[in-house]
Parts: sequence; C-alpha cells; structure tokens
Amino acid sequence: MPFEQLMERLPEGYTPADKELVARAYAYAEEAHRGQKRHSGEPYVNHCIAVANILSELKVPAEVIAAGLLHDTVEDTPVTLADIRREFGDNVRFLVDGVTKLTHLPRVSRGDQHAESNDNEKEAPHIEPARLGRKEDMVPETLRKTFLAMGEDVRVVLIKLADRLHNMRTLGHMPEHKQRRIAQETLDIFAPLANRLGIWQLKWELEDLSFRYVQPEKYKEIAGALAEKRPDRERQLEEIKASLKRLLDKSNIKAEISGRPKHIYSIYKKMQKKDTVFSRLYDVRAVRLIVPDIPSCYAALGVIHITWRPVPDEFDDYIAAPKDNHYQSLHTAVMYDDKRPVEIQIRTQEMHMSAEYGIAAHWRYKEGGKHDRQFEERIKDLRKMMDWGGEVKDAAEFVESMQSDVFRDRVYIFTPRGDAIDLPAGSTPIDFAYHVHTDIGHRCRGARVNGKLVPLDHELKTGDQVEILTAKRGGPSRDWLNNNLGLVKTQRARSKIRVWFKKLEDEQNLATGRETFERELQRLGIGQVNFEKLARELGYKTPDEMFIDLGTGELSLSKLIRQFSQDEEIKDILEANAPAAPQKPTDAIEVVGLKGMLASMAKCCNPMPGDQIVGYITRGRGATIHRQDCPNILQAKDRERLLKVGWGHVEQTFPIPIKIKAYDREGLLSDISYLLADENINI
Repeated sequence: MPFEQLMERLPEGYTPADKELVARAYAYAEEAHRGQKRHSGEPYVNHCIAVANILSELKVPAEVIAAGLLHDTVEDTPVTLADIRREFGDNVRFLVDGVTKLTHLPRVSRGDQHAESNDNEKEAPHIEPARLGRKEDMVPETLRKTFLAMGEDVRVVLIKLADRLHNMRTLGHMPEHKQRRIAQETLDIFAPLANRLGIWQLKWELEDLSFRYVQPEKYKEIAGALAEKRPDRERQLEEIKASLKRLLDKSNIKAEISGRPKHIYSIYKKMQKKDTVFSRLYDVRAVRLIVPDIPSCYAALGVIHITWRPVPDEFDDYIAAPKDNHYQSLHTAVMYDDKRPVEIQIRTQEMHMSAEYGIAAHWRYKEGGKHDRQFEERIKDLRKMMDWGGEVKDAAEFVESMQSDVFRDRVYIFTPRGDAIDLPAGSTPIDFAYHVHTDIGHRCRGARVNGKLVPLDHELKTGDQVEILTAKRGGPSRDWLNNNLGLVKTQRARSKIRVWFKKLEDEQNLATGRETFERELQRLGIGQVNFEKLARELGYKTPDEMFIDLGTGELSLSKLIRQFSQDEEIKDILEANAPAAPQKPTDAIEVVGLKGMLASMAKCCNPMPGDQIVGYITRGRGATIHRQDCPNILQAKDRERLLKVGWGHVEQTFPIPIKIKAYDREGLLSDISYLLADENINI
C-alpha cells in the first residue's frame, strides 16, 4: 500500500499535528530501512506501512500509528531509542521500546520476513507436524513478556498483533517449515490474545490465515465447500433478511440487518465440537441485527422466537452475562420456513463496535489522552488477570497457564449470592473455590451445584450456582494434582495448590533443620549463636533458608558444624567442654609411642570400637579421642596436637545415642523397651 493511501485512511478526528507526526514517522522509517527488503523482494518499509494501516483500522491514536511505522527501526537498523525520543518524544519512544523488547527472540517466533541483511542466519530445525504447538517451540519467555506487557500497556501488544497479522498475510514467502511453525504459534497464542482483547477483526483473520498453513487439506475442503454453496447461501440470506425486516417493521422495531460471514476456522471448530460434517452445520447461514438499544434487543428476540421455533440449547444471553472480554450480544438459532436452522445475533451499535474492535474501540481522542470509563475497566480487568500470572516465574508454566486459563472458552458460574464468575470451560468445583479465594480452595471438601451435592470432579456449566462446602481447618489433597483424576483443570488452581504444599514442606523442613542444629548445639554445650552470620558465611540470605536445606539434607550437619567451629570463641567453648579424662589409663585406646596416656572419648562424635579414630591432646586432660571424620578434627588448626591412636583391648562398654523414627501408636514405647531388653541392652 502506498503511504498516501495510509494518510487518506487515518481515523477521523486526527488533528494536523497528528497527521504531521505520522508523516514524519514514515519518512524516518523509510530512511532507516532504505536498501532492506523482505523475503518477497519488496522494500521493507512496505511492511511498516501495512502495520500502520492495520492499526489505523482500529482507530488508535496517532502516536500508536507512528510507533507502528517505527517498530522495527531499533531492532534492525542503527537507530537507537535515544534517536526515537529526540525525534518523536517519550510516548513514541516508550511504545517502540516495548515492541523491541518483545522482539528480542529467535526469528522464527517473530514470524517475520526479515530484512535481507539478516537472511544469512542459521536455518531453524524442521519441526514435524505432530510436534507443532508444544510450548517448548513457542519461546515461552518471550510470550510471557508479551502477556505481562499487555497488563502494563495494551498499545504495545496491539502493535505486536498488527505486526503478526501482516506477517501472516505474507507468510507464503517463507520456507515451508517456518510457515507451519509460525502459523501454529499464531493459532495457539496470538489469535486467542486478540480474542482476549475483544478484537474480532484481528482474531478471525489470524485464525483463518494460521489454519491455512497448519491444516492445509482441511482448509481447502471447507473453503471449497463454502465457495460451492455461496450462490445458494447468498440467495437464502437475502430471503431471510427480507423476512426479518418485514417481521420487525410490523412490530415497529428498527434494525439494521446484514448477513454475517462465517469464517473457515470457526466452522472447523464447530465441526469438531459437534462431531459433524460441513453439510450438516446449520449456522453457516447467519444474520446479524443491530438495533438502537438494549430493550430493542430483547423485543426483537421475542418476536423472532414467536415466529420461528428456537433450536434447543442454542440460546445465549451475553448481554446479561457478558463474556470475559466484555463481548455482548444475544445469540439464538431458529428453524426457518425451509425447516433449516439459521443463526441470529442481536446487538446494539455500541456492542457491535466493541465486538469488532474490542479494547481499541474505547479510545477517545481527547486532550490529555483520557479514556472512557469502560476502557479503564477493561485495562483494570487485564491487569488483574495478569497479576497472579506475574508470580509464576517458570516461563513455560506461565504460557501453559495462559493457554489453559485465559484463552480457553469460558463458562459463567454464580455464587450463592448471585455474583457471576467466569471460568475456563471444563472447570470443576475446586477451580471455582480457588477463584473465589485461595483459603476457600484449600479448605474445600465438597460442593453443591444448583442445590445438589456433586463430586469434586463435576464439570461446571454456564448458569450453575455453586456452593462450596469447607472444613474449618486443613489443606488441599495431593490427589488434586493428579491429572488422571480430573479434579482440577485450571493452571491457576494448580499453582496455588503447589504453593501450599511447598510452603508446608518448607515449614516442616525448617522445623526439622532448626531442631537438628539446636540439639547439636546443646550436646556441644553452646549457648548463643549468631545464626544470621553463619547463614551468610554459608551463602544463604536468611537463617530460615539454611535450616530448610539442613532439614531436606541439601546441607549436611557436618558442613554446618565445620563452618560453625571456625570461630575462635566457639573453639574455646568446645575445648572447655571436652570430657574430663578418666583417673587411670584405659586399655581400650593405644596411643602410638606413648603407653599409659590418659584418654577419653569426645562427646561431639562419640567414637565406637571399629571407627577410624584420632587423638587430640587437650591441655591437662590427656588425649581426647575423636572419629577421624569429626568436623572439629577436620577444622583443627593445631595439627601438631593430633595423635595417631588405635583400638586396643576393648572390655569396657560405651554409651551410644540411638535415634528411632516411627509412626506414633499405642504401645510404641513399650515395644521398643521390650526389644532392647531382649538384646540385654540397658537404657
């Protein structure tokens, strides 16, 4: 498209200054990309113009179109963000920076036909069709950035969507393996993203273009059938529109009636959902009524239902209960005079604009950039939706949660107080409970749906009223995370359950680690200890982290004691607490070269006959016998005080500590005592 056509199509209400900004941005982009070409051979700046035109159709402010023209300059040319700021100001610079950050990823995920200067990049490996759509192939970290950017400034994501749409329109110039991979990513992520923003225009085209490359045979089959039936369908639609006009005029209901195009991918999904063939799909014949106000919507619905018999289970009231992307309309299907169904949508003009342009329909060109209240509510909803996802640090898990919780079809459930909650289709009472409140989810023990008790794997349907039965205390079951049981379907609920168990395990490990260390300190006769200093010396941020690792076994007690005993003050305490030597030499220990030397057993490591041992000369007390792997010996600095010793004639008995782990039960201590007594062991 020539730039002049873009200027002619700019939204109404643009001031001369707005148009001048767009013109300057084009001139700057043209100069920056001079000499660069797409895979198609056309000048690269043509892509920038196409992106700007898509944004213009969404009627966005001038700085967004300017940023659309400049969106690849920082990534692909010597232009810097400082240059953009100097020429176009902070607002345009912010938007270009946002798009650039989303574009720092492998070329395949960008989905573009990049400039010739980058054509020598290494080809990506071929991806077999069966592997398409895996989150590993979708560069999860970049997609995570895209989602979080949507909560920060939706304008950045609109530019990214426009960029992706034009790249999909020209995807035929890319290598085949890249076509399939980019198309699958678009179908999995970017089309649902456009839907979440309520932008129908972008959604349906992204879906159809992607479907063409992902399943080319199915695409050709449906497209061919549509083309073959088009003359009959158009004739039937004209007849249906005329009948509706006569009917509504008779009831004094003003309406704009039009045939509603059915798109190829939506037909394919309907075929899958209903497990049917194209010829049996009734809603390929579809019309739309646009009426002045909401009362007229319901008046028109009443007249239509009186005249033609409604098709069961095909009525949806999205005016009373809007979709999560704020979509509103009445949907119905009726049996027409030819005994074949026709689908009918009824909405106001405002609802129509919102459905077509989504969040972009709410820009109001006002001084100071103020937006209407509904726009602010949409942004608030998006940020709220992203808040919990921002806590998920694993990028692949984040993308999985977006696909399962944000992009899936929705159902609308009611609380006992009548509040409506939208959830992903297939959600269970546990998913509902966690959506209401994390604590309610943790304590969920049962549910009533429409007044009847149901199992926790019950699939909720639109219109269900759900009451959660809770315990006073307690937490979730690990079974809830078992996919085979089908108890939890949303990633959001799964994430909260995992956090609960991790916290529980951390608390248990913290208590175990602290108890282990404190018991060792008590045995060594150590009182006050600077835990913060010790944790820092071992590379931990807090003592709690240190004790958790000690509790799990990641940190050994011997390593902890080694570090601990390096302190000179602690060494003096350990030495002072060494056991008193017996009054006479012991035959149990043989000190090499020194017969009859006083010796005593160290309490820190309790050496037993058979252990590899070493002696340590304690002032005035002879030799203290340690195990060779005793932390105190390993850290001893006065190596000349160490003695080579061995076991002699052992007749005396040695006290040893015994640690027993068992499940608590009645008679446990009695059974342990009996077992020890049976072995002639004194306690």
